[in-house]
Amino acid sequence: MSNLQNERAERAGRGVIHRWGSTLIPTTREAPADAESPSHILLSRAGFIRKLGSGIYDYLPLACRTLRKVSQIVREEMDAAGASELLLPAMLPIELYKDTRRDVDYGDLLFKVTDRKGAVSALGPTHEEPITELVKGSIQSYKQLPLSLYQVQTKYRDEARPRSGLLRCREFIMKDAYSFHVSVEGAGGLNEVYDAMYRAYNNVFTRCGLDFTVVEAESGPIGGSASHEFMVNAASGEDTILKCPVSGYAANVEKCEIGERMVEGGAFNGAATGELSEVHTPGLPGIDEVGKFMKVKPDRMLKTIVFRPVESVGGSGGAAAGSGPKWIIAVVRGDHDVNEGKVKTASGWKVELAPEKDARAAGFAIGYVSPKIIAGRTDILMLVDPDAAGGGFWASGADKADHHVKHFNWRREVGAILDDSRYVKLADIRNAIEGDPSPRAAGAKLTTGRGIEVGHIFKLGTKYSDAMGLSVLDDKQQKRSVIMGCYGIGVSRTMAASVEQNHDENGIIWPAAIAPYHVLVTLMKPDDAAHVQAANKLAADLAAAGLDVLIDDRDERPGVKFKDADLIGIPVRLTIGDKALAEGGVEFKARRDTGKGEVVKLGEAADRCAAAMGG
Repeated sequence: MSNLQNERAERAGRGVIHRWGSTLIPTTREAPADAESPSHILLSRAGFIRKLGSGIYDYLPLACRTLRKVSQIVREEMDAAGASELLLPAMLPIELYKDTRRDVDYGDLLFKVTDRKGAVSALGPTHEEPITELVKGSIQSYKQLPLSLYQVQTKYRDEARPRSGLLRCREFIMKDAYSFHVSVEGAGGLNEVYDAMYRAYNNVFTRCGLDFTVVEAESGPIGGSASHEFMVNAASGEDTILKCPVSGYAANVEKCEIGERMVEGGAFNGAATGELSEVHTPGLPGIDEVGKFMKVKPDRMLKTIVFRPVESVGGSGGAAAGSGPKWIIAVVRGDHDVNEGKVKTASGWKVELAPEKDARAAGFAIGYVSPKIIAGRTDILMLVDPDAAGGGFWASGADKADHHVKHFNWRREVGAILDDSRYVKLADIRNAIEGDPSPRAAGAKLTTGRGIEVGHIFKLGTKYSDAMGLSVLDDKQQKRSVIMGCYGIGVSRTMAASVEQNHDENGIIWPAAIAPYHVLVTLMKPDDAAHVQAANKLAADLAAAGLDVLIDDRDERPGVKFKDADLIGIPVRLTIGDKALAEGGVEFKARRDTGKGEVVKLGEAADRCAAAMGG
């Protein structure tokens, strides 16, 4: 079939027929030197992608076909959820960020370009600002809402260390959608559309043939309140997922709650284990090194991190206005990590790590701070994780550079302020780990898995509409800020995540829905007229059944063809050889099968392949 015929066939719902010798599939036995993840190795070796620069890749014909299939599934589900497609510019005037200041939040991740007239633009990492500006200039009344818009477009982020091929690169393909509302609840409200998008995302990744987990998540630099991530389960995933095996609760590390933890004897009430003794600990950069030097295990040390509040969670201004503490310190066990999102929730303040110069000027010996620093001060809010509030032996910083103390005791060292809830709070402020109590099922323990984020949905609220002046008149002719939602899917990342999940030692194993072709017809003798005739007839039958076909017509040894077939991962291979043809058949082998193929009748091959695709 010609290219024009193939295009017409696809539009008519028929499969396409392509020939290996007429397209570009540069398979190779060697992976790029910097390739470490399975998807980077296999997509490169199988001729799907080719590195052009750091974090920048060519998408070759096989990749384009898979990307188009993923995108089509996304489009169908977005349309079904009531969204309309548009396309926004990739190059955004920097002035768009003047009200939201997200150019500051993104920092070096934001690509910036300067034109010949000196005007600065950003290459869009996401499109909250331009979509808000568009809707602001296009609607005036609540009667025009709700409204959901989406695009599939290339995005840009200047990753400091691009790695893992398409999983963390600087240019990538993404679907981003945005919804606009006058209410949260009720018909047409944010919650209704958010739930519709949640269902649509489940449909997208199910249709793509992926095993995935939906987890509660933090919103990150996008902002907003509720959010969920859609994670492809893969042992090679860079994100940790924590799950409750009883309730089904799942969350990422940044968001995962921890169930109730009892402090034996009551918080801060443990008896002293000895006299407070100071130890000189010079030139030791971390908890582990200090612990070894002091002969103290990290789980018996207290780690104290100093934060500065920058904005109340309710948006009422910063600490400089005198409306809250000047400093927030978070205390966890030495073998645990402070969770900034939980510090924000527990304190009621958006926080940042305290600038070292300012913190030192305020009396904090950064790296050696102890909870004792709060004694006698009213400008500090101290948050203490329950695991750090119990009795027994403790070591901590000494509030003096290059020094720590042994036998720290909460009641003796800190005193009565521990009982004043204005200054001291017991709260879940650390990252959850495997074995922690489940927050949803008494007696259950959290388990961990690995995943790759491929989708993220957010309830943005009025963060962007307030900043950029997007409002409408309601039914009482009162001006109302528009409420927004944001919904993203990494299209190119989904392709890579599928490979991370679906591969073996021989190559990729594509789910049928997003495979570049459904069937690979392998000619053992491409110069034999009978073989060619059988291949053409078989391909035509397959295309008529709606299956996409690639005919391997190369003049190569059978071993090379079979290795390449496994490498590129097309779901079914039909091999045309003398022995099978003599029996009036063709050898059928599913890519997922590890055994030998079987001979099926030529007239039955198309139905057998359709059945293998789930059709």
